[in-house]
Amino acid sequence: MINTPKGLRLHIGVFGRRNVGKSSILNKLVNQDISIVSDTPGTTTDPVEKVMELKPIGPVVFIDTAGIDDIGTLGQSRIDKTLKVFDRTELAILVTDNWTVYEEKILAALGEKSIPVIIAANKSDVRKDTKLEQTIKANKLENLVTTDALSGKGIDTLRSMLSEVTPREFIDEPNIIADLVKPGHTVILVTPIDIEAPKGRLKMLQVHCMREILDKNAYCIVTKETELKNVLLNLRYEPDLIVCDSQILTQVTEQIGKELNLTTFSILMARYKGDFQTLIAGAEAIDKLLPGDKVLIAEACSHHPIGDDIGRVQIPNLLKEYADGELDIEVSAGRDFPENLSVYKLVIHCGGCIFNRKEVLSRIAKADLANVPITNYGIAIGYLNHSLERVLLPFKDVMVPDMAKTE
Repeated sequence: MINTPKGLRLHIGVFGRRNVGKSSILNKLVNQDISIVSDTPGTTTDPVEKVMELKPIGPVVFIDTAGIDDIGTLGQSRIDKTLKVFDRTELAILVTDNWTVYEEKILAALGEKSIPVIIAANKSDVRKDTKLEQTIKANKLENLVTTDALSGKGIDTLRSMLSEVTPREFIDEPNIIADLVKPGHTVILVTPIDIEAPKGRLKMLQVHCMREILDKNAYCIVTKETELKNVLLNLRYEPDLIVCDSQILTQVTEQIGKELNLTTFSILMARYKGDFQTLIAGAEAIDKLLPGDKVLIAEACSHHPIGDDIGRVQIPNLLKEYADGELDIEVSAGRDFPENLSVYKLVIHCGGCIFNRKEVLSRIAKADLANVPITNYGIAIGYLNHSLERVLLPFKDVMVPDMAKTE
């Protein structure tokens, strides 16, 4: 669990006004001093993250945030960063010592995104009464716990409530690949070892797939694309599924027969973390691109592009060839996602390995609100290489877009 990537952890955001005890609550929850605690309002400036194992939920990320009532120019910048945390929060703790308009605003923002929330009525030792709790109950708000971060009062209750309120999908974790595999199946994972591969390691997604395959009592073969043909020749039976990296899709399809089940890691991520059908449908916008149109390539991580980068070189080149002319392609990296999406004809997002599902869905929702089609790397490459229908065959009940230019 220690090595579980952040993108696969439950993200718990801690929100509230300045100096209500957010950092103290978090420190008590994790039994560590991860956030600076001070009587001076505005001590927490940037969001502070802490990964840990929280039983019985499993691996989680706690996010401590700046006060929603911060002031001044810098204060507004801190508030903006706090508001962005809503996009990746899957469970919220609202810490308060007095019910104000700010608590109402936080609840409204969380409600708009359907984020479950626990209210921690903090500083019970200072308040000396239950007026705050009575106000909260009068507003018919649930999941209330009385706490005193200094003494630790109510912290155990808060931990228990976290597991009770956690969205069901984090208790019954969905599969990335296991539902496509049966006991005794043979799965080949084709993983390029290039200059962008982590030195001495495999990408975490590939390792996660290997574990799910083994848990299904199936056989997992890991190979490079240069060795795939030899692997197939040496197998006694044909593999039941082949999964490859999107950037080597063309090389892999050229080496295998049309009858073999094939998909990509990026398409697995589109199903696991996003709205699968929306991302598939978004690929249809590629057919409508004209020279000069603006396209956004969105990357979750802020890696330094090296060589034939998939998002900055390979996909742009394929798009320009497909559109019969130059396109105005912009790249956003990390959490710098543009506020105004309406200027784009299409958004193509990476697999979102380091993002949690909430943040990927949030970006899809923002594109939908701006009426801009959105798809992801694997689906776009499949479409551009005229092989999308092929790599979607392992999945049931998905609608494959009409690929007008494939004929």
